Amino acid sequence: MSLAPVRAGMTCAVSIVIVNWNTRDILHDCLNSIINQTTLPHEIIVVDNASRDGSADMVRQDFPQVHLIANKDNRGFAAANNQGLEIATGDKLLLLNPDTIILNGAIDVMCAWLDAHEDVGCVGCQVLEDQDTIQRTGFADPGPLNLALIEFGIYRMAPRHRLLGRPEYGGWNRDSERDVDVVSGMFMLVPRHVFETVGLLDEAFFVYSEEADWCRRIRDAGWRCVFTPEARILHLEGGSKSTAQIKSRMYVQLQKSKMIYVRKHYGPVGALCARAVFLGSAILRGGAFGLAGLTRSTPERKARLRLALAAIRFHLFGQEPTT
Repeated sequence: MSLAPVRAGMTCAVSIVIVNWNTRDILHDCLNSIINQTTLPHEIIVVDNASRDGSADMVRQDFPQVHLIANKDNRGFAAANNQGLEIATGDKLLLLNPDTIILNGAIDVMCAWLDAHEDVGCVGCQVLEDQDTIQRTGFADPGPLNLALIEFGIYRMAPRHRLLGRPEYGGWNRDSERDVDVVSGMFMLVPRHVFETVGLLDEAFFVYSEEADWCRRIRDAGWRCVFTPEARILHLEGGSKSTAQIKSRMYVQLQKSKMIYVRKHYGPVGALCARAVFLGSAILRGGAFGLAGLTRSTPERKARLRLALAAIRFHLFGQEPTT
């Protein structure tokens, strides 16, 4: 496929907004895949959050047709996406992660699908971890009950059970179309009129849960949020890391963002329940991995204990780790 950028007098079919932070090489591959796989008139907006790996210079040199916003500091995921959305001119708006590869004209296909479904306010496509593995994307609303099922590992006991597996829609293999509460943020396609109704992402979320909040607002405004396997993208490395690689700062930020979400949509009582869930889970995990470490210490057990202690300090004393 050939590049079809927007030219003077041409209507922009889709604006593609990518927030980048220190992912120069995979961003390069992502941009190439968009250019090679998209025929609709489009614009690409990269918002770089003060990367230190030369990402901004790479975009300037290798992709002069891309609109680059180079922030002097890390403004966070929601705020950076908003910078792109505020200048986007497309009839449709696509939030896309830089660690993705567009396959088989996925953006063209999804834009056509959205045109045929006027009651849909946000749609995501199928995501592959590798050639043979479909990643679990599209989730249920992260309310207090679903948080409890996840934090205490209950959903793992019967992941395909209708109730116990509800946070991740147990039993659904992501090979069929269905309405979801949350379209995964790595690929979120939204019509302009929906965006103009619900507004920008909530910048109270530095990172994580901003897509859940946006989808909640879209659904509250009367539109559907949908997953469809109509098109596919590749998510490099499956977006996953081992526990030993997870930084305490990001682990606590994830829980902080979920707390903001629950407080916003479930009120003070819901927030209190969520805090109890996170704290109770952290205490149980910390105790379990602390005792296990006494018999046989491993890097994985040490990491899990470190994360549990960081969560306890945050929920009890409001202390956020710096690393």
